[in-house]
Amino acid sequence: MSEHHKETFISKYIFSLDHKMIAKQFLLTGMFMALVGMLMSAIFRVQLANPGESSILYNLLPSHWINEVGALNPDKYLALVTMHGTILVFWVLTAGLSGTFANFLIPLQIGARDMASGFINMLSYWFFFIATVVLIWSIFVPSGPASGGWTIYPPLSALPQAIPGSGTGMTLWLVSITLFIVGSLLGGLNYIVTILNLRTKGMSMKRLPLTVWALFFTAILGVLSFPVLLSCGLLLLFDRSFGTSFYLSDIIINGEALHNIGGSPILFEHLFWFLGHPEVYIILLPALGITSEIIATNSRKPIFGYKAMVGSLLAIAFLSFIVWGHHMFMTGMNPFLGSVFTFTTLLIAIPSAIKVFNFLATLWKANIRFTPAMLFAIATVSTFITGGLTGLILGDSALDINVHDTYFVVGHFHIVMGLSAIYGMLAGVYHWFPKMYGRMMNKSLGYIHFWATFICAYGVFFPMHFLGLAGLPRRYYTNSAFPMFDGLSDINTIITFFALAGAAVQVIFLFNFFYSIFKGTKATQNPWDSTTLEWTTPVERIHGNWPGELPEVKRWAYDYSKPGYDNDFVPQTTPLMKGEEDH
Repeated sequence: MSEHHKETFISKYIFSLDHKMIAKQFLLTGMFMALVGMLMSAIFRVQLANPGESSILYNLLPSHWINEVGALNPDKYLALVTMHGTILVFWVLTAGLSGTFANFLIPLQIGARDMASGFINMLSYWFFFIATVVLIWSIFVPSGPASGGWTIYPPLSALPQAIPGSGTGMTLWLVSITLFIVGSLLGGLNYIVTILNLRTKGMSMKRLPLTVWALFFTAILGVLSFPVLLSCGLLLLFDRSFGTSFYLSDIIINGEALHNIGGSPILFEHLFWFLGHPEVYIILLPALGITSEIIATNSRKPIFGYKAMVGSLLAIAFLSFIVWGHHMFMTGMNPFLGSVFTFTTLLIAIPSAIKVFNFLATLWKANIRFTPAMLFAIATVSTFITGGLTGLILGDSALDINVHDTYFVVGHFHIVMGLSAIYGMLAGVYHWFPKMYGRMMNKSLGYIHFWATFICAYGVFFPMHFLGLAGLPRRYYTNSAFPMFDGLSDINTIITFFALAGAAVQVIFLFNFFYSIFKGTKATQNPWDSTTLEWTTPVERIHGNWPGELPEVKRWAYDYSKPGYDNDFVPQTTPLMKGEEDH
């Protein structure tokens, strides 16, 4: 960059305009929130394994959350479940994943100096940060945080007198989500403009790495669907504070009829799930993009079916807008409409299958290097398959009725969206860590972290399908009131064991991450022998990415093991040989 003004600590690390630093801010905030969300799940899993008993973990909670016998209060159990869902879905998997990797990778992989607007980029992080502060604050208000489930269905969430968690905590939840949406929209618009306008010479859309394509579609999904959630939350705020009746009708509390008539909670569901289902893919697509990149690099093969991969991303993004009704089969929906949503839901399995088959075809007969990043990328494909198959059951209205709102649903979405996205995120951290911090993470600790996480995660979420098939409802404080579920308590104990073990294992990753930042082996410029542009930048990170001219792109992103070349990778900046065809 031409102007070399002296950077202060505040301008470099806090109000930074550099996309690489903002990516790290998103990553560290996301990691902190992941710890909070994971801790919450550990606490309510202990309650499910030992209903109504005390636990050492409860010492972490405010004292008024605990009853006289030292057990967790039922309304606070619901609050933990609600906050866990909110934090993981929005704060970790949406902002932590997209915010980190879109910020970090887009300029580096398209050959740009920075984002289209560094200032808007900084604002997107700070809106997200303030949203984080408000959300954490809501946990400590006297009446407790929001406790109507992460979907916050009215009338429970619309009437402050309904439950303690619908008071101040719920209002703060709505404020924090509003700030979060503003931050997401600013970031998303910035990513789209950057990809469309700032590609370096020769970087046509056909030469973009799949990571950038995935982040591009993710940003479009976010920009189209988040405003709907904003309007949905705004109407809820009106119902709560200004006496309107968008979602309320014929409500009686304590024998007193409220004045609200004419509204419908089903309207809320439609608006919420219109964001809620694209949201699943806002979380999933970046993970699939990262996986594509890592699998191609470590298979030492070109990615199989590049155009089909881009086409399937586009098809998934489009179809995700027309499937939201499968969350609502139990609302008394017209059976014809139910069959329409069943059809569109089953249709989305086709582009998803294309992605899976192309991943498998890339791995087939490949000379695979099993780095920790590669293991997590393969695990992403694994959970995407196993979790996706149960999605076919839930997408069919005739089958869904039997397992709706049971643990079957919890098992399904945690595997397909939660685990796939978390694995994709971890794969990305292990793979691009050398580029982020100029050092390598410890490989052996990476392997231990992978296998322990993989085993524990399946140990938690796979048995849930069986609990669901037995009819065990989700979000219940205890199942001891139902003798028919007595025989299932052992499974809950096993799930809790794996959940606590899986949470403890993450300490290995945290140690490896923070130790490697300061003490890790120094990284070379291109430690994975990768072809994409980010590995042509110097190890010392500079504002503007490349010291001299911007690189010129001569070929597509996946020339691995190409005949006629000495190395098994050909960087994108290498000119084509005479007679060589570009993809």
